[in-house]
Formats: sequence, structure tokens, C-alpha cells
Amino acid sequence: MSLKKAPLSLFLATFVRLGLVLSFALSFSMAQAVEGSTETVIEVSKDAPKEGMFQAGKSYFSRVSDRLVDSVSGKSEELINQAMQVIGVRYRSDTELPQSGLDGSSFVGYVFKDKLGFLLPRKSTQMSRVGKPINREELQPGDLVFFNTMRLTFSHVGIYVGDNKFIHSPSKGANVRLDDLSSLYWDKRFDGARRLDGTDNLGDQERQELLEEVKSIKRKSRSL
Repeated sequence: MSLKKAPLSLFLATFVRLGLVLSFALSFSMAQAVEGSTETVIEVSKDAPKEGMFQAGKSYFSRVSDRLVDSVSGKSEELINQAMQVIGVRYRSDTELPQSGLDGSSFVGYVFKDKLGFLLPRKSTQMSRVGKPINREELQPGDLVFFNTMRLTFSHVGIYVGDNKFIHSPSKGANVRLDDLSSLYWDKRFDGARRLDGTDNLGDQERQELLEEVKSIKRKSRSL
């Protein structure tokens, strides 16, 4: 499998997995903010409550909102560059690393997690409840764009990169690529956009799953 413009093919899968875990460990110490096919955004940091994270709930997320917005907006170029490096990776369901392939939501999750240390929900329908909704005319690089591709709302997600283009992993048999929002196919299926701002309207169970993943990542980082 070849990665366009990417150094990823130079590394063994094992090394990449280790690198991801290490990047999370670094994000803890730097207090950076934090779920395709599907995703609230959680900050993985030392500032996270050590006990009762779930009970902290939305009040915890609201405390990191400003930092999250600053991180996404301030690092949008890095985020897009990271996404571009994965162009050419094949589509494959239920995987999380480019070496194995990425589906629509796992591609988005990988880019945000690897570059910014943000955890997004696994499914695109859940991602559609993260952050704030924005109009198409308001799109900025780093925003999430959603599509109805299976007669289901928010069944596909990509990352807007500017100039009316977005990058995504479209479907089985295809690779991660750039597409135009104004093309007939995608324009007809456009389902809305979201800007990550640290807020969400996920259910308690969905939020609990993300918090448990945060705890799991912390445990793995401490064992290194």
C-alpha cells in the first residue's frame, strides 16, 4: 500500500502504534484538548478530573472549549497536512491505522487523534453531534462535513480543507482522496457541517465510552 507524500510507509505497523500511544502521553503533559463509522470532543490532559470524570460530564467539556477551539483553528494547516499524507490509503471498515486501511469515520478520527490528540466518537452519526453546526458558507479548514450516502443522515464524514474541497475515505474499493463539494454527487448528498468547539449533545452512554477510552490510553501510556 502506498501513501502519497507520506512517510507512513517507512514505518512498521508496530512502531506506528507505539508512536500513537506516545503522542497521547505527550498530549497529557501539554494539556492539549481531546470519536466514524462513528463521534464530543474530550481533552486528554492532566487537567482532566482524576476521579469522577463521567460525573463531571458537560461541565468538564465546557471548561476545555476555548482551548479546543484555539487548538483546532491554530493548527488547521498541520491538521490538513496530516490528512493529505494519508491520501491513497485504501478504504477498509473497522480499522484505526493507515497500515490496515481506513473507513470514512476512522480516517477522520485518526487525523484528529494523531495530530491534535483529540478523541472523536467512532461513528459518523455520533460525530455529527460534536461541536456546533455551521452553514456551508461558513466552512473553514478543519471543519467536519457530512453526507447522506446510504439513505441515512450523517452516514459519511470528511474534513474540509478549503477552496470547496474536502478529504475523505469514500467507499469500499476506493482510497482516501480529495473531492469537490460542488460536484453533482456530493452536492446532492451534503448533510451539514460541524465545527469542533468542545461542546456536544452525545448521550450519557456515548460519553461514558469516550471517557473509558481516555482512561485506557492513560493506563497504556504509564506502562511504557
